[in-house]
Amino acid sequence: QVQLVESGGGSVQVGESLTLSCEGTGRSFRDYAMGWFRQAPGKNREFVAATNWNSETTHYADSVKGRFTVSRDKTKNTVYLEMKRLKPEGTAVYYCVADLRTVYASAHKGKYDYWGQGTQVTVSS
Repeated sequence: QVQLVESGGGSVQVGESLTLSCEGTGRSFRDYAMGWFRQAPGKNREFVAATNWNSETTHYADSVKGRFTVSRDKTKNTVYLEMKRLKPEGTAVYYCVADLRTVYASAHKGKYDYWGQGTQVTVSS
């Protein structure tokens, strides 16, 4: 069974850092696009970051550019989201995504055919 399993969520203070991990299981994800979305309470799910198959091309939402970094370890079938200088608006459930039809990353949630169950990140002041 193909799955994406996130970990690393938690509660932090404003300005602190947190790194999320997402491991793909059931098949290899190494040659496909992977990324992250998030959904805050009462809001629509929104794009955060994504990387293409070889990590040479990454995309970020304007709201996280310069603070978040998406990366991947192909040997571990894992994608990471390093989040620095977190803000209260970063409070959300973060979802790992994969598109097993393309090597190219996208900011459009409709492009991704696999989603993790989500991990909660809470940023308090």
